[in-house]
Amino acid sequence: MRVLIDLNVLLDVAQVRQPHFADSARVLSAVVRKEFEAWIAAHCLTTLHYLIEKHNGLAAADAAVDWHLKHFRVPALSEAVLNRARLIGMSDFEDAVVAASAEEASCGWIVTRNVSDFALGPVKAITPHDFLGLMKSARSP
Repeated sequence: MRVLIDLNVLLDVAQVRQPHFADSARVLSAVVRKEFEAWIAAHCLTTLHYLIEKHNGLAAADAAVDWHLKHFRVPALSEAVLNRARLIGMSDFEDAVVAASAEEASCGWIVTRNVSDFALGPVKAITPHDFLGLMKSARSP
């Protein structure tokens, strides 16, 4: 199963944001265990680096990017992906780029806390909590 993880899930863990931290951390733990093929949109890394460097310094930001590159695949952020994002019809361009990136990577799901933001997107969105339930159901005999 290919899944793209949205930036808000990554930030829930990086910033220990409550009450979302626990489910988001469980999703990232499943990524580390390679329970599914995990993807992130390229611009998530630049945003993560910026925010972590601002609050924790350059070394922490570089380490965070290295960790994400070790555990996630990143689809190319190409002109074609950006043009596709413009055509999707979503009101938020950043979310449209996430959706187009997920589509480019042939992902079956986008794990996000903002499911409604992706209603018009080409890839189904699911919350971390619901995704964990889906994974549990898939493992059950």
